[in-house]
Amino acid sequence: MELRKINTTDAKAQWEYTTELPANENGLTNPYHGVSFEEYEQKVLPTLISYEHPVNMPDWFVPETYYYLWDAGGLVGEFRIRHYLTETLRSGAGHIGYSIRKDARGKGYGTEGLKLTIAIAKTIIPEEEIYLRVNKNNIASQKVMLNNGAYQSGEDEDHFFFRIPKSANILEMELQRG
Repeated sequence: MELRKINTTDAKAQWEYTTELPANENGLTNPYHGVSFEEYEQKVLPTLISYEHPVNMPDWFVPETYYYLWDAGGLVGEFRIRHYLTETLRSGAGHIGYSIRKDARGKGYGTEGLKLTIAIAKTIIPEEEIYLRVNKNNIASQKVMLNNGAYQSGEDEDHFFFRIPKSANILEMELQRG
């Protein structure tokens, strides 16, 4: 299993994943649902790649890097890291957003993908904790976060807010759980 940064070499697989991902599912938005491969390759892909080092973006925009989870040669998930938080992100979506392909859910990909993403996020984000948000009805994603050392730090009407300390050692936590 590996996490690959968005790239032009994997454009076809990334496009297939992106175009099949609903426009909004469990709080993860995807404005590129259903775009043609030509549009993805010429407009969407360069735009998403540019988000890592944005130029001429609105003041509210935060650098964001897209990663894709691969297993056995197939793309099974997408993970996005926002490099730092604004007040809106601090009380909203947080640092990491992710999704797993529907037919790959329930097989541990979310947990492993988030684990790999957290390792990268720890080297990027300046905050001492990684912020995550999850819909209250998304029990599977809550378990993924808890499996990666998260603790619940709050809630609003529709969401739970989780935090993962950057100092958290996942292996140590797994040993403590038995």
